[in-house]
Amino acid sequence: MTTSLPLPLHSRGKVRDTYRLSERELLMVSTDRISAFDVVLPTPIPEKGRVLNGLTHGWLSETTHLIRNHMAGDQSIPQELLDAEPDLRERAMRVVMAEPIMFECVVRGYISGSGWKDYQRTGSIAGDPLPAGLKESDRLPEPIFTPATKALTGHDENISRSELARRTGEELAQTLEQASLVLYQFGVARALERGLILADTKFEFGVHEGDVILIDEVMTPDSSRFWDLEQYRPGGPQASFDKQYLRDYLEDLGWNKQPPAPPLPPEVVQGTSGRYLEAMRRLAFRYAAARP
Repeated sequence: MTTSLPLPLHSRGKVRDTYRLSERELLMVSTDRISAFDVVLPTPIPEKGRVLNGLTHGWLSETTHLIRNHMAGDQSIPQELLDAEPDLRERAMRVVMAEPIMFECVVRGYISGSGWKDYQRTGSIAGDPLPAGLKESDRLPEPIFTPATKALTGHDENISRSELARRTGEELAQTLEQASLVLYQFGVARALERGLILADTKFEFGVHEGDVILIDEVMTPDSSRFWDLEQYRPGGPQASFDKQYLRDYLEDLGWNKQPPAPPLPPEVVQGTSGRYLEAMRRLAFRYAAARP
């Protein structure tokens, strides 16, 4: 599940291995590793790396009019790296080196997941009050920005918008919120054209040459909830093409969400892989669909 390239290793995250190509550029490789509840599972998901890389490439290419991103202009992969990992072209992206902003920028257009649990307890999400009487999976009156800390190990922590501003400064917090909402609305429109609801997603940003830029993965089944538009019925969980299927299995299993994670049975591996591939097929980015 890990890659081994003849390059200096820059970092190894939950699902990505990143290598140094030069002093200014990195090679970000999406593996088939999968995490749930911030723990990496021992069982890989076939095709997952290709889906994450392809969709991110597509979204980054189509949102440059909204915000700069970290994708390098030259996306060629050196032959010696392809010799080491033959399918690297489909799983790797050359990116400029940016200083990460250590907060996850979550946008929710519908109430689900941890947001639904928070609302049931408090009538709000991350301290921001919501209208009374909402049902699970209801569409919110307006998309909301709910940031979280980005933990290198352990669990991320939801924080309020005011807490984000306290930690980053008001100007940067506003920039992150506005960029996240604009990107989400772009994704919503694209998804609806393809019969999908983008219920929520998270973005990550960094600083490059003094500018805030979009980094990491973008609107993938790992970082988003994609629901089937035709089957959408508020009032409960939705048919989805994302990681929720895996989360539901783990919740039913009774796992305590602490390492080590349990291995996955073949039917859950296949079900997860199939949902990721269906999201890619529906969104139909030419980058994601192509197999060089």
